Amino acid sequence: MLEHPNQFSKKFIASLFNSSESNLKGFEFKPVGSGQVGDCFRVNLNWKEKNNVPSSFIAKCPAADQSSRDTARNLHLYEIETSFYKYLSEKCSARVPELYFSDFDSNSDDGILLLEDMHPAKQIPQMDGCKAIEVSQVLKEAAALHKSYWNDEKLLSFSWLTYGVSEERKQFVSDLLPAVYPEWKKRYQGRISDDILEMGDELIENYDKYSEVREGPMSLVQGDLRLDNILFVDKDNRAILLDWQTAAVGLPLNDVAYFISTSFLNPNDRANAEEQLVKEYHALLDVNDSYSFEEAWNDYRRGSFVGFLMAVMSAMIVERTERGDEMFAVMAERSGWQALHLDAVSFLD
Repeated sequence: MLEHPNQFSKKFIASLFNSSESNLKGFEFKPVGSGQVGDCFRVNLNWKEKNNVPSSFIAKCPAADQSSRDTARNLHLYEIETSFYKYLSEKCSARVPELYFSDFDSNSDDGILLLEDMHPAKQIPQMDGCKAIEVSQVLKEAAALHKSYWNDEKLLSFSWLTYGVSEERKQFVSDLLPAVYPEWKKRYQGRISDDILEMGDELIENYDKYSEVREGPMSLVQGDLRLDNILFVDKDNRAILLDWQTAAVGLPLNDVAYFISTSFLNPNDRANAEEQLVKEYHALLDVNDSYSFEEAWNDYRRGSFVGFLMAVMSAMIVERTERGDEMFAVMAERSGWQALHLDAVSFLD
């Protein structure tokens, strides 16, 4: 299996676009992005004739860092993302990059994707946060995603898509959280408010109850919907959803709560805007008869723990970096304030 652009040939690249090897004079690549469990490269192409061929594409490859790569393998992240693009991306009404090539090796559990380069679309750094207007743009795409697969039982036929709700995964998380939380808490003591850390104590202690299966709508969820995984295009005011390594069958409002909580720099700005943002998202779903706003709001409040849990687990199982430490602190902090403001602890009683 190809694992890095330095293994690509002109013949291979040209064939991706139904062109001849002789038409590709050469190519070069350079790292882009800041992924934690995968390495991305922009591959620039030098064509003789540029008719209907792209000038570049993105190669998303297995991580060079062994600990991050092992984490991706153990959590099936490469399998999930390559499978999403292969089997589900075409039906997805949300805007996602076009797939040029996908490969997954079931023996090594490594995978690679060659995708449309969305340049000049821009990313808003996670730690900078964004405004309500950008959040609204992303929630339009989230609604399109969730509506595309709303209560679609065919999703359950994809074994790779149900890892996240499997008994094995639930047991893994249930065992992992109490094991890593004390060290995580020690790492961020003094950086994150004691109120949030105390909330975390209660959440971890009652995680098994919190994770109990409940009735509610299911759909395809992105699973890690945050600014680092979004691109914005000025010309049409649409957002592009990236990074499908955590795609799963799940509760749609978990995506919504996670994105809103982690996107606002100021928790008061989030608190003032979130109900209206959820109303706009719910209206786009157009499922009022089967799923009222009151039900959606309740699921949103309960989903406010998702960002905090993701920050705790991710910080402790991927390669540790200075940027990563601060990013996970910001995620936990913003989601923690959301959970406290919405009294999500009441769901643990």
